Amino acid sequence: MRELLLVGAGGFAGSIARFLLGGWVTQMTTASRFPFGTLAVNAIGCLCIGAISAYAEQTNALTAHTRVLLLSGVLGGFTTFSAFAYESWFLAREHQWFLAGASVVVQVVVALAAVSIGHSTVQLAVR
Repeated sequence: MRELLLVGAGGFAGSIARFLLGGWVTQMTTASRFPFGTLAVNAIGCLCIGAISAYAEQTNALTAHTRVLLLSGVLGGFTTFSAFAYESWFLAREHQWFLAGASVVVQVVVALAAVSIGHSTVQLAVR
């Protein structure tokens, strides 16, 4: 039961952060139809999950409950791959083939790079 409450509390915080950050980035990029708000949230979420997982692996400083709160809760609520899928699908449905393809490729490449950078950065810092 404790883990469920931690995931729920973290998800609440992560969802609010996603809403605020994604909305702000979207407002800053209104001239483009490309989903930059979702890209920003996914990149930051992936960077954080890479960094937190590396820190947890290298130091054993995070309890199992802290990992559940941060990884499943906060970051699970924060990242937006369901929005990514919908927005890419919507662009394709509107026959915006280049933007749809670009969204898929850029989102995945940036996410993988961010996980790698976050993980590597913390591994180097903890050594």
